[in-house]
Amino acid sequence: MIRVLDNKTSDKIAAGEVIERPVSIVKELVENSIDAGASSVTVEIKDGGKSYIRVTDDGCGIPAEEAETAFLRHATSKIEKVSDLDSIETLGFRGEALASIAAVTRTELITKTRDSSAGKRLIIHGGDVITSEATGCPDGTTIIVTDLFYNTPAREKFLKSSSAESGRIGDLLSQLALTRPDIRFRFINNGKSVFYTSGKGGILHAILSVYKEPEFKNLVPLDYGEKGIYVSGYVSKPSFSRTSRRDFHFFVNKRVVDSRIMERGVMEGYKERLFEGRYPVVFLYLETSPSALDVNIHPNKREVRFDDEKACEECIRNAVISALSTDKAVTDVKKNVFIERNDDIKKTEKDVTTEQVDVKTLLSTIRSRSESVDIIPDRVPEKTDLIREESFSYEARKDSPAMEEGAFDIGEGNRPFDFDGLKIGETLFGTYITATDESNFYLIDQHAAHERILYEKLVGEFLNKKSGSQQLLTPVIRDVSPALASCDGEWIPVLERMGFGAEIFGEGSYIIREIPFFMTIEESEEFLDEFFDAYAEDGKGPDNFIAIDKIITRSCKSAIKAHDYIKPEETEALIKDLKACRNPFSCPHGRPTFIRFSLYEIEHMFKRA
Repeated sequence: MIRVLDNKTSDKIAAGEVIERPVSIVKELVENSIDAGASSVTVEIKDGGKSYIRVTDDGCGIPAEEAETAFLRHATSKIEKVSDLDSIETLGFRGEALASIAAVTRTELITKTRDSSAGKRLIIHGGDVITSEATGCPDGTTIIVTDLFYNTPAREKFLKSSSAESGRIGDLLSQLALTRPDIRFRFINNGKSVFYTSGKGGILHAILSVYKEPEFKNLVPLDYGEKGIYVSGYVSKPSFSRTSRRDFHFFVNKRVVDSRIMERGVMEGYKERLFEGRYPVVFLYLETSPSALDVNIHPNKREVRFDDEKACEECIRNAVISALSTDKAVTDVKKNVFIERNDDIKKTEKDVTTEQVDVKTLLSTIRSRSESVDIIPDRVPEKTDLIREESFSYEARKDSPAMEEGAFDIGEGNRPFDFDGLKIGETLFGTYITATDESNFYLIDQHAAHERILYEKLVGEFLNKKSGSQQLLTPVIRDVSPALASCDGEWIPVLERMGFGAEIFGEGSYIIREIPFFMTIEESEEFLDEFFDAYAEDGKGPDNFIAIDKIITRSCKSAIKAHDYIKPEETEALIKDLKACRNPFSCPHGRPTFIRFSLYEIEHMFKRA
């Protein structure tokens, strides 16, 4: 028998989609405060928010005659018609939050608009209005929520411990505070102030107010835009990383989001800059036209969908690359980066020392190649316009020429690293090249530097389809499935562009007579197996970086080793080639190519400062 559920039952079911735990209530109420134009928001909780939540703001308030209407399902002041969903600029818009909260708690509302002489007090228990009266109160809104899930005990038992629930709330408020550094946020847990932001500083000031980690003072600023997308914020130097993604903080049009697209863009930007298994610290703000987003795809609005995911990912990648190519991204000695030393890299270097390298010939070869081959082209567009506003406002920026053209700026105070200003000194222990500029001393690892140079030249040739091949004395035979054999006209040219010489050798069989010059026979056979498996699954071969991984090995084996003594003119050539690299700051494994000692740090060591 089919029944129409009564309002109380349907309201509780609907509330379960929006209110999962205390942090859900805090999120909805604080977002409403922000939408109300508040300049100050205070959140107080007790018992992890299970027994008590209070959110107070100084926003516009709710007119007394509309207070009860605000708690009706789908009652909202933020949209009027279907077309409004195509350009949402507020954090809330569905009109479900207050109704859902009131359905499963005891809720008290105290609110007053600026032009009213008195405010309104409303008490609702489980969706029923208990008290509705005029009251004296300051401008703004206070909502007190107690006894979460008191009327739905089945949901209450799934709540975590008070400390776990308060931790979730703290994490959320930390992120919300970062979306609006112009708003004063205060978080109180069981009577103790957890954090406070002044509402007067910029993004970095808000970050340091919330997280209080000294290392965050040295984050590298982002300020970049292209194709109608702006990326701002801060990222860590490659020398400062985490073992997990816990410090990935993403914001889209001032909304806290989780995004695989943004995460991929970040990791592409850090490719070759971090050890495997390490993750950067990221506070990334993306601004774009509201019409280019869909924020209405999940009840908690933590997910967004981009109209052009590829453009978004590429913009973030380019933003990270441009930031990490500046002077501020250089590894400083005081960061003690070597605590993250990768033992596998040590082993790799030792394993290849038996291969003799003619240093002079190698440097000469690389220098001749650099005159005719671009180094990994089209990664970062040319600087054509300035994009720098602390407000990160889309409205303030949408008329900029950069909304139509590729443009970027490396940020106030940032500049490319000045290799021309280096004065090259002696080489220590046949490994570390010394250098100085006006205020710093540098140690350059000759093996890591040469490995980076070789890698970028080899990859440049590979991506420009100029990579050579080597003939095999004993060709490799590979059998493929009928499905793959039927479309060999598609994948054989792909292999040929990568340096493989493949021909039909019979029904379903192919003979490989040539392989890329940077692969061994064993590596090429492994790659072919991966290629055919990937092509059979999704109609395309494996990512280029599977092949490029082999180039890393080749460049490591061919590079100058530690304790290889080279001549002064060869040292000069090495530094000149390093300057031409897209990423001169780290080897392909992620180790720094050089570290910096500032004059202040040296004086501090000698207790002069």
